[in-house]
Amino acid sequence: MKDIHVVGAIIIENGKILCAQRGSEKSLPDLWEFPGGKIEEGESSQEALLREIKEELLIEVEAESEYFDLTSYRYDFGTVHLTTYLCILKKGRPRLTEHKQVKWLKPDELHTLTWAPADVPAVDKLRNKGDDLGWKTSWLSR
Repeated sequence: MKDIHVVGAIIIENGKILCAQRGSEKSLPDLWEFPGGKIEEGESSQEALLREIKEELLIEVEAESEYFDLTSYRYDFGTVHLTTYLCILKKGRPRLTEHKQVKWLKPDELHTLTWAPADVPAVDKLRNKGDDLGWKTSWLSR
């Protein structure tokens, strides 16, 4: 089974989280995810995160130095090892290049979407925090 190492950005702005819907022609069609992508050889997970977000959404983010969640999920095409990071939007507004759509949702609204299985543990962790994102007030107030 192939191991695929990817990163995802939990981009927070004004108490809401950016959610991205995968395209219909991609693997895991139409499911929702935290935007990001594969880590390339010689790249750190944070370098991959910043590059992928710039390529996919044409924005710049700042990521926390510590990851938010680590997940492994076995799909039929391989095992995805997802590392998510809390991020803030630094520059630009998300534009669609690979995704069908994006939505900004409060943590307690995340359950209204159908998420890619590898993203579900991070979604649950965010939802369990509820609206109490005070644990990252410095990030939310930027």
